[in-house]
Amino acid sequence: MCGIVGYIGNKEAYPILIKGLKRLEYRGYDSAGVALMNGGLRLYKKKGKVSDLENEALKHDVSGSMGIGHTRWATHGAPNDENAHPHYSDSENLVIIHNGIIENYATLKEGLMKRGIKFHSQTDTEVLGNLIDHIRTQENLSLEESVRLALNEVVGAYAIVVMSKDEPNKLIAAKKGSPMVIGLGKDEFFIASDATPIVEHTKEVIYMEDEQFAVLERGKTPVIRTIRNKEITPFIQQLEMELETLEKGGYEHFMLKEIYEQPRSIFDSLRGRLDPETGRISMAGLIEYEHALINANRIVIIACGTSWHASLVGEYLIEEFARIPVEVEYASEFRYRNPVISEGDIVIAVSQSGETADTLAAIELAKSKGAIIFGICNVVGSSIARASHAGAYTHAGPEIGVASTKAFTAQVTVLSLIALFLANKKGTIQGSEYFRLINELYDLPKKVEKALENEEAVKQIASVYQHANNCLYLGRGFNFPVALEGALKLKEISYIHAEGYPAAEMKHGPIALIDEEMPVIVIAPRKGHYDKIVSNIQEVKARGGKIIAVVTEGDEIVKSMADHVLEVPETEDAFSPILTTIPLQFLAYHIAVMRGCNVDQPRNLAKSVTVE
Repeated sequence: MCGIVGYIGNKEAYPILIKGLKRLEYRGYDSAGVALMNGGLRLYKKKGKVSDLENEALKHDVSGSMGIGHTRWATHGAPNDENAHPHYSDSENLVIIHNGIIENYATLKEGLMKRGIKFHSQTDTEVLGNLIDHIRTQENLSLEESVRLALNEVVGAYAIVVMSKDEPNKLIAAKKGSPMVIGLGKDEFFIASDATPIVEHTKEVIYMEDEQFAVLERGKTPVIRTIRNKEITPFIQQLEMELETLEKGGYEHFMLKEIYEQPRSIFDSLRGRLDPETGRISMAGLIEYEHALINANRIVIIACGTSWHASLVGEYLIEEFARIPVEVEYASEFRYRNPVISEGDIVIAVSQSGETADTLAAIELAKSKGAIIFGICNVVGSSIARASHAGAYTHAGPEIGVASTKAFTAQVTVLSLIALFLANKKGTIQGSEYFRLINELYDLPKKVEKALENEEAVKQIASVYQHANNCLYLGRGFNFPVALEGALKLKEISYIHAEGYPAAEMKHGPIALIDEEMPVIVIAPRKGHYDKIVSNIQEVKARGGKIIAVVTEGDEIVKSMADHVLEVPETEDAFSPILTTIPLQFLAYHIAVMRGCNVDQPRNLAKSVTVE
């Protein structure tokens, strides 16, 4: 949550900060602010979008070659001007921006108030800023030493940037549990929550590790230390991200662009890993831990949100092909109970951003019990990638729309590769059957292209149901997780209540909701449990429900019963979720647009959940 950006160099900071905040707005858009240094500190912040801040800043002096900016997703305190970041310390000698949650802020605040320090917001961030400033003034310490000592008193997660008018050529950045990247330019430094604001300025970056802080000073080499004061030699990486991937490219919304990018993102997730002629699957992380994987008594997959739905498909794939028992856990639940994990167990962690707080905490718990962690994420250099013993990137490219689309299908693609790799090594699938499956997987990008051709048909159906109050999504087998994912997409961006169920469970409660006002979306490809899903459709129709069916091309049986059908190309039952999810993404998108919702930035949500 929240977007952080900072700059120190020879250019004007404000344009860099504002553009960076716009790039980071998918991380939070309740309020935004900037602080600039030019002979003193100036701070401007505003409730609302970055554009609201921009309009406010037009009234003021925004000169200066050093500054910090923040776009907020509210945790402590309502979204308003006072709670927006940056925050002054009480003395106004120091400003701070922060992503994360300071868990012991109330205790710290009480102690500072007893020392006469006044507070002007309800945020935990202001507490940390005042703590740093109090230590600095009481002990007459440098800014970096004050930050270091303050962070040793803090419990919780943070990514912070601090600057002080008493040291006007220095930025201090620190992180624990929230992402932070430093960009290295020519006589200039950039700081951000992720690489999106940095990519147009430099390709050289440092990904900070937990409990590290960086001192960025004009004309000097960056210094990175731990909060225990151990100096670190930073590892400089090259950014692979391209600027054009961060633009809409002529599409009305990022979400629509990302839906249409799926043939490419799926192909990129297969490219170099799958050779359909030889049958070879080459993934370094799998090869390194091959023995542990094929001899695992079970595999545990941990994830949140859409990644959890992709993980459910992964469970079905691995059990179907490799015959290894799999459990899928919500990371947020896994981390707070006492899971039975033994040394050598395999834990697969799935996350688009690679920064999901609950998934990171679950990884640390599993590692402490001796598990081998295999990470699947989309962001190179992310925290989950670094915390895993091995893993695979999905190569979906930057996903800016808050409602995940191409990340889901890319995750399912990588999980399909893992399942087939294990099946081949274990001998549970061999010969012509194995080659048939890998060739079908390799052909999926072309079939996704064909599924995308049906957008107009989906749009017409969306116009019929745009005013629905509730929707029910039903699927069986491999397509039960697709029902969950379809319902989530509709909830996220159109604010229509929707639920996904295994179709057979409809009779155990949800059938009571069905009437002529209830649209029921049924995922009914020809393969799999087709006869059973046909029976479920008949049960809905008998009660007056409206059926929107996702079917295999040429299906006449379901077509004769459904009110609307959306066709997808035929494929293996195991791979059908990659195709059947496409019309459901379109349906959610067009209903949201017709209802006037903010598709890319739905209310109360942010792209990367880096706080609990």
